[in-house]
Amino acid sequence: MIMKADLLLYGLSGVKCTGGVGRARLRHVRRGGVSASLRHDALFVLLLAGGTALRSLAMAGYRPALWFNDAFDYVRIGLSPFSHPLRPQGYGLFLWILKPMHSFALVIALQHLMVLCLAIAAYRIMVHSFDVGRSWAAVATAPVLLDPFQVQLEHMPLSDTLFTVLVFSAMMLLVRADSSLWRPAAAGAFLGMATVTRTVGLPLVILAVLYLLVCDRAWRPRRALAAAPAVLATLAAFALPVGACMVWFHSSHGRFALAGSDGVFLWGRTAAFADCADHAPPRNLASMCPRKPPGQRKASSTQIWEAGSPTGWRHGHAFSAETNDRAMEFALWAMVTQPGDYAKTVSYDFFVRTFSWKREGYPHPWTESFYHFPSELQQPISDVPVIGGGTAASVTREYEEGPAETQIDETYAAPLRWYQRHVRLPGTVLGLVVVAGAAGLLRRRPGGLSPQAALLWGTGVALLLIPPLTTDFDYRYLLPATPFLAMAAVMAWRPPAEGSSFLVLTLDPRRVP
Repeated sequence: MIMKADLLLYGLSGVKCTGGVGRARLRHVRRGGVSASLRHDALFVLLLAGGTALRSLAMAGYRPALWFNDAFDYVRIGLSPFSHPLRPQGYGLFLWILKPMHSFALVIALQHLMVLCLAIAAYRIMVHSFDVGRSWAAVATAPVLLDPFQVQLEHMPLSDTLFTVLVFSAMMLLVRADSSLWRPAAAGAFLGMATVTRTVGLPLVILAVLYLLVCDRAWRPRRALAAAPAVLATLAAFALPVGACMVWFHSSHGRFALAGSDGVFLWGRTAAFADCADHAPPRNLASMCPRKPPGQRKASSTQIWEAGSPTGWRHGHAFSAETNDRAMEFALWAMVTQPGDYAKTVSYDFFVRTFSWKREGYPHPWTESFYHFPSELQQPISDVPVIGGGTAASVTREYEEGPAETQIDETYAAPLRWYQRHVRLPGTVLGLVVVAGAAGLLRRRPGGLSPQAALLWGTGVALLLIPPLTTDFDYRYLLPATPFLAMAAVMAWRPPAEGSSFLVLTLDPRRVP
């Protein structure tokens, strides 16, 4: 009788677009509510222990953190928040919240912990909400738990880890959404916070809206209003953090934006191929032409910062609004004038560099070297000035209230370096994961395509594709996409749920055996 009542309550909840959720929960009820024993989760527990051990080695071997040039801008925001003209504000505000602790070690520990929690949440959702086999669910978490480059990225004060966790939180809320509005609203808020952490998150809200429309079958004009409350809740919540940061930026710089360098970064993308010799630009844009012929240029993003660049970059100084506007205008002109070259550049970065078996020194060997655990003590943090005042050395020392240079303990660092030399997720394997997810989505199955797996697959592919489209390829940009693509692959191939993928449970307790 209790079982029938529980099923009735669940049926009346009107859950929509939940795929395997219904079957997983029915199975859970039929087992009397007893959770699976530890031995059933043995593989995941083993992987989680391995991931925890790797992060413990990093914490002990490289104290308090590893450093990358971008980090000093975020630390400067964390000291006294201001509308930074180069970086979005989100991660800097995260550092500001933790500032009273004056500990980069705490920042790094929290980043490691967030990713471990992400893996746990992903595993539980795949198993308990989508009926994915425990072994396959565990395998899907292996890249984020065991990839040494993922561990190394978490060990730097950079926005990537926080961004990944925010996007993951949003997408998990969406794939488990019910008839209430709080889940889509919370998902929109998380996507907004992700966008003000890394602007690459901005297009993801489009995927979220499309997913909500698909779940309610709102592509039919007569039913388009069915999804309106959820869509509006998502967009309104998304607009709150994004709008607040844009207003903040306007109060300091006189225009609504999340940062003042979007045109410069897009200019860097087109600097890979823009040919002013064969295609004369408008006279007012001639000064933005790259200095060398296309075949002799450095990587796109590197040209922004090199000496003599048309961007006029100087350490400690923001790009002027005029420079950013002209850079944007030049980039759009180059894309329209040379669409084939733009497509070729993006395609090479996406299909070749992203899915290559070997890593190369791109966008510059010096840049790529920062993604490896170092074997020697790093040089003292430089006295290069940072935007907002101070130098890289002074802002890190003020935040830490003491020296912040990396100290290496070989007892723990040496095994970690050995592991990184021999274990990694090659780009080719990541490509196979992408193909496996796509094949699972397109296969013939009862109920058609799985919208939850499609959302995760689309999120992962978007995170891989947006940087080559707008800025440049960089190996650290691959890592946020990995958990979504791995989850999508196993969810797309899971056994189909009873009935349609667009499942609406309306169980009659009288028909429950």
